[in-house]
Amino acid sequence: MMHMTFYWGKKVTILIDSWKTNSWTSYVLSLLACLVVAAFYQYLENRRIRLKLFAAGRRTPSPEIRTPLLRWRVAGDEAKLGVKFAEAVLFGVNSAIGYLLMLAIMSFNGGVFVAIVVGLTLGYFLFRNEGEDSALVVDNSCACS
Repeated sequence: MMHMTFYWGKKVTILIDSWKTNSWTSYVLSLLACLVVAAFYQYLENRRIRLKLFAAGRRTPSPEIRTPLLRWRVAGDEAKLGVKFAEAVLFGVNSAIGYLLMLAIMSFNGGVFVAIVVGLTLGYFLFRNEGEDSALVVDNSCACS
């Protein structure tokens, strides 16, 4: 039975039918797994922000004047493409984890909700630095951070 309101109990199905908890042990381990994944979400977000800051620090405007319709090939273009690709991969993985966390919360179990919120909070406290949030506006596809 799928719940449509918050409930408290040890019997919950998280994300897939085979991830069901029937005992307190499996329930607590599932909550711990949700907490760890939520903290890992914040860790990946930190890595993505640091990569973006690092890439922004390497890019310096060239003093030469370029023709607007012609694209000149610079030696660092391949490196920029690699960083851009790494940013895109991190964004995709982080978005997928964020949406899976959202779907886990939609099990409407109070313990799952609390575990994910505590995991996000703990991850933010451990992995996010003070200056990086104000230094860069990050595009975030998920509302869970």
